[in-house]
Amino acid sequence: MNVSVVLFTADLRVHDHPPLLAAHEADEVVPLFVRDRAVADCGFAAPNRLAFLADSLRDLDNALRERGGRLIVRSGDIVDEVCKVVAETDAGEVHMAGDVSAYAHLRERRLRRALESQGRRLHVHDTVTTAVAPGEVTPASSDHFAVFTPYFRQWSKVHQRDPLAAPRTVRVPDGGTGSETLPSRSGVPGLSEGLAAGGEAEGRKRLTAWLRGGIGTYEDRHDDLAGDATSRLSSHLHFGTLSPVELVHRARRAGGPGGEAFVRQIAWRDFHRQVLAARPGAASSDYRTKHDRWRSGREAREDVEAWQEGRTGYPVVDAAMRQLRYEGWMHNRGRLLTASFLTKTLYVDWRVGARHFLDLLVDGDIANNQMNWQWMAGTGTDSRPNRVLNPVTQGRRYDPDGAYVRRWVPELAGIDGPAVHEPWKQRGLDRAGLDDYPDPIVELSEGLTRFRQARGRD
Repeated sequence: MNVSVVLFTADLRVHDHPPLLAAHEADEVVPLFVRDRAVADCGFAAPNRLAFLADSLRDLDNALRERGGRLIVRSGDIVDEVCKVVAETDAGEVHMAGDVSAYAHLRERRLRRALESQGRRLHVHDTVTTAVAPGEVTPASSDHFAVFTPYFRQWSKVHQRDPLAAPRTVRVPDGGTGSETLPSRSGVPGLSEGLAAGGEAEGRKRLTAWLRGGIGTYEDRHDDLAGDATSRLSSHLHFGTLSPVELVHRARRAGGPGGEAFVRQIAWRDFHRQVLAARPGAASSDYRTKHDRWRSGREAREDVEAWQEGRTGYPVVDAAMRQLRYEGWMHNRGRLLTASFLTKTLYVDWRVGARHFLDLLVDGDIANNQMNWQWMAGTGTDSRPNRVLNPVTQGRRYDPDGAYVRRWVPELAGIDGPAVHEPWKQRGLDRAGLDDYPDPIVELSEGLTRFRQARGRD
């Protein structure tokens, strides 16, 4: 009787899961998830993600039990725990998904060495967490694409495998091996009040609704802040409760401009992963340094606190930051606006903003989060590194009626229409609650001049 282990990481599903199906070719399979001590030690185990993870593990266990299996959960060093389970079950092979971060590379190397020393084999599968593998498309002169458009042209030409059906049965060893109690979100303190539910079942339900009612208008409405017309699938992609390969196939079947616009967003996700796979140091260092001397000291810290709390005096920035705190999620246009404001208007290090996002975002993802922050800070892959987004004009453009701002900044509920984006002009008028809202912490012209001088653009 031969046994294989499938090690779940950021792929918490049973549909379109190549490692699970490959492991299932053995007589029996041991589904395993390790609550990796190193992930907690590096500060990545933020409350919102722990809660979403708990939902997803419980849902994965339910899906496996419906097929005759169950999920084994362990805690500790991931290599030690995998080797223990391999020894307990006499498994000959371990199957897992590939990933792109420096830690994922180290984890794979350590696990491969440890298993080979015991005469076991490790199989790492691509296109589990990405639609196209990080090294699948490369330019002639480099190991990765540094600009999205040529990457997307090549990415679009890659023949993608068909999505795989979930196994009908999962045969696990009799008696098996011991498992910890599945975690629950009820035991996680400090959660965002409006945090969404996790798990594959929830993700597939959301995907079906999105394909039926949202994707058709996605191209025209994805920047509409008040319309909330994005898919909200990023958290499920981050935890792998949905497959990016399946999303691409289903979006293309949906067709139309909306389907293609959505596929392009999946490609952006893969683009960031191929950059980080080739340059893992970009998670913490400038991809393309501008030799910035970011502001620090007491005044900068006070500005950062105002930004984090949604008290900058710029309503669309504050609305987005309050949405982040309440939901553990933020609209993509809001992410761009708030990142531009911190790094260019306030001239604060992008790593400060990236860390705050990782503390709260359910979809907090090293590749997407860090590379998007660098893109907006002008230290990443943006071909216009010195662009600055004006929060007033952006607010008027993407929240023209002010509904998004009034939803998240109730102090401004009494200001009608686009005037809500400049509440300081309403001082002295009879506006209920306006006295509770701060004046801008910096003049936009002052911030722009400071940034241009810092970047050498007088």
